[in-house]
Amino acid sequence: MKKRYIVLENGSVYEGESFGSDANVMAELVFNTGMSGYQESITDLSYRGEMIVFTYPLIGNYGINRDDFESLRPAASAIVVHEIARRPSNWRQMMSLEKWAERMNMPGITGIDTRALTRELRANGVMKAALVNEVTDDIFSEIKKFVPSKKMVADATTKTQYQNPTDGVSIALIDFGLKNSILRSLAKRGVNVMVFPADVDAETILAANPDGILLSNGPGNPQDVAYAIPTIQTLQEQLPLMGICLGHQLFAIANGAETYKLKFGHRGFNHAVRNLSKERLDFTSQNHGYAVNRDSLSKTELVVTHEEINDHTVEGIRLKNHHAFSVQFHPDAAPGPHDAEYLFDDFLNMIENAKKETTQNA
Repeated sequence: MKKRYIVLENGSVYEGESFGSDANVMAELVFNTGMSGYQESITDLSYRGEMIVFTYPLIGNYGINRDDFESLRPAASAIVVHEIARRPSNWRQMMSLEKWAERMNMPGITGIDTRALTRELRANGVMKAALVNEVTDDIFSEIKKFVPSKKMVADATTKTQYQNPTDGVSIALIDFGLKNSILRSLAKRGVNVMVFPADVDAETILAANPDGILLSNGPGNPQDVAYAIPTIQTLQEQLPLMGICLGHQLFAIANGAETYKLKFGHRGFNHAVRNLSKERLDFTSQNHGYAVNRDSLSKTELVVTHEEINDHTVEGIRLKNHHAFSVQFHPDAAPGPHDAEYLFDDFLNMIENAKKETTQNA
């Protein structure tokens, strides 16, 4: 292994050793607190444009398998670990993380004091950073000039419409950076899923005659996806709607709320969320750098349904007098606890209730 360096925009430099691709990378540096689930995280399209620092000290100990991909290729720009496992062992593994990183041309660095690096990110907030083969005089100015892409959703979304057909309830899913686990959660409930690109218009979706709308997760700043707002506003007036992660933020904006960037975000699988309407506590899987501004909700028809118990971040909202709600976390988990998977059932029940109301009013 050859020497590699992480250079932060505040001037900090961390030395480690290379694995995977040795290409130079510039991206936002974030940390993930999960003890496992590295395969799902690396391939989660919500991580597009980000370098992931894994806080758990040993990463790759159960290798890479065929079943746990959230997309077909790495979504993260690079990964940062304290130690990459040399002898992974699991009955499902097909190769090591190191070998897969080489095959996928994904940059990685090991031998980093990830505890110190995470403490720095917690103190200063997420920062732009570079993963490089050598520290040059002009690297710091290059990092400061670096501007993350505003087209992350456009790059992540499907380019064509497709369907996973069944005889069940029909849901139109708008793909802002879809995780495969959402499709799995819907498939095991017998849902007929029609997937549409992020820039789809309401007329195209309504022509497909769905029973409900689902707004998926995705990467980046929700303000960069403003083109989706008119579509959401039209659809929520006609069909039951559920939003997840970025879909939650876009649903909030569509109804007059505001979003803001968190200091270091929520990325991990151990975030406790209080369901205010059901008086229950769920441990959730989360991956977001932006959140809904609670103060901005007072001027809307939205009410808070879920909140994070540590920092009281808004984790769920509902639109008054409509069959429409959203959550900031991932009820599909993958990885993480499945405490909140019941929300998919709540959504399907909402669709059935909406149908009954339509029949009664006909």
